[in-house]
Amino acid sequence: MKVDDFNFDLPPERIADRPVVPRETAKLLRVENIISDNLVSDLPDLLRAGDLLVFNDTKVIPARLRGMRRGAKVEVTLHKNVSADSWHAFAKPAKKLKPGDIITFSDEFTALVTEKRGGGEVALAFSVSGPDLMEKLMEYGEIPLPPYISSLRAVDDQDLEDYQTIFAKDEGAVAAPTAGLHFTDDLMSKFSAKGIESVTLTLHVGAGTFLPVKVEDTKDHKMHSEVGIISTEAAEKINKCRSSGGRIVSVGTTSLRLLESACSEAGQVQPFNGETDIFITPGYRFKAVDLLITNFHLPKSTLFMLVSAFSGLEKMRNAYQHAIEGKYRFYSYGDCSLLYPKS
Repeated sequence: MKVDDFNFDLPPERIADRPVVPRETAKLLRVENIISDNLVSDLPDLLRAGDLLVFNDTKVIPARLRGMRRGAKVEVTLHKNVSADSWHAFAKPAKKLKPGDIITFSDEFTALVTEKRGGGEVALAFSVSGPDLMEKLMEYGEIPLPPYISSLRAVDDQDLEDYQTIFAKDEGAVAAPTAGLHFTDDLMSKFSAKGIESVTLTLHVGAGTFLPVKVEDTKDHKMHSEVGIISTEAAEKINKCRSSGGRIVSVGTTSLRLLESACSEAGQVQPFNGETDIFITPGYRFKAVDLLITNFHLPKSTLFMLVSAFSGLEKMRNAYQHAIEGKYRFYSYGDCSLLYPKS
């Protein structure tokens, strides 16, 4: 399909630069055969006993670093962990970097450029590793807010809390699984009281999620791979829900992409520990997920392609136009939607 098929006009004022408080008061657009306006706090009544919410428990790290290389400023955003001391990263400016260059973040914290990988991407080997590297990231890094937020304002201490879900525990993401940002402990208690259970998996979201699609046809786009984990226990709980007649409710496109990557043709989710670069566009047959909770995505993005595959392109175009006219807030800190599969 042509990438332009997934374009739409979004007024800049519809981009959220902060989340609403409390989180569950965000708007929620229910997109089924008809479109209806709700709040996230309505979800316990919109779902039913026996449904299973699937959350991504990845934890965002301060993955954006600013340093110097031979007197020139360099910014790097880590996106994929390779080993205890090595990451792939996107660099600005990348053209002047070459293998062998040293990027200095402080007197005791540096990174060696070991490879140029194209598209502004480099491979870095840090001067510290493991827990020591994480300590340095906490000291010198910043939360890598998406460009559509960081271009509006500076990152601040409030983002350390706002850009993290209540499920976050496994460090490694450089972008939040943003649908999960709407959920609070109070809301989770209401799900439990309704007989709606939950389970977690891990997909470490990479900075590739921010990259624009630069090709004209979707078949020519290459997704960056991300590391995901589904435990044996989580897979068993998901399959038990499905066999009992419950619905699998993916909270976020990251959870959905990992579930679909780990699912057999027969609809059984398998334990998973590895990389996925699954790219979902219209025509894809969903095997693992029955409902999707997700935020509103960028025009011509791989995520708008995914939701169009799930619910139908024309339906999503209408839903997004409704959201724009209804003053919904878009993107990472914005409102969300409850999507039903196309019939």
